[in-house]
Amino acid sequence: MILHQPRMRPESWSKLVSHIKHRWTIPLVAFDWIFEWLAYFLSNWRFLEVLEYLGSFSVLVAVIFYFSESGNRIKQRHYQAWQVINTAQGKGGSGGRIEALQELNADKVPLVGVDVSSAFLQGLKLEHANLLRSDFSAADLRGSSLKSADFTSANLRSANFRDSNLESATFEGADIKDADLFGSNLSNVTFTDADLSGADLTSTDLRNVNWKRVKSVTGTNIFGVKNAPEGFVEWALKNGAVQTPPN
Repeated sequence: MILHQPRMRPESWSKLVSHIKHRWTIPLVAFDWIFEWLAYFLSNWRFLEVLEYLGSFSVLVAVIFYFSESGNRIKQRHYQAWQVINTAQGKGGSGGRIEALQELNADKVPLVGVDVSSAFLQGLKLEHANLLRSDFSAADLRGSSLKSADFTSANLRSANFRDSNLESATFEGADIKDADLFGSNLSNVTFTDADLSGADLTSTDLRNVNWKRVKSVTGTNIFGVKNAPEGFVEWALKNGAVQTPPN
């Protein structure tokens, strides 16, 4: 803020000239003297001080309005993200859905029932996402980070999760038929009532996986699984799983 303080009255021209030793400097001194008087008059003009206060007040009002409307801006951003997701529904490619999904999840918006079937979503980051009853069927999610995501009752049929981090994710009641989970981290995952028929679990990390109520493992490839819980491999092979080396 500019502080308006009254200035001292400048010297008269005659008194100022009497101090000048070199006459060639008179035009320069005169120029400076004129502006000194101008500054003197303006420093005593209260109108300028009022304008300064009004300017500061307008900034304060703008800041208040900015924060008071932040909720509406967030809602508008969420609406646009959902519009991107819904407009591209059923189509291949990304169509901006990766950014839209990540933005919504970052704002802790539940993604319940989201349909991104057949979408190209490589490298998607949706940790701790609420994906209850979502549809990721035939989606390409290679190299994604989905740690602690909730896929309860989700449709993940033929989805590609190769080399993804699914640690502590929940797949309770999920349809994971023919899904590609090659090389993924499935440690601490819950597969209660999940259908893993035909899924590829080759080289997956199964440390502490909750498997005892898996719905089906018919045709599931468990070749080279790592850190499998005691009894899992034997149970899986007994119930139709296979151990087929990759081509």
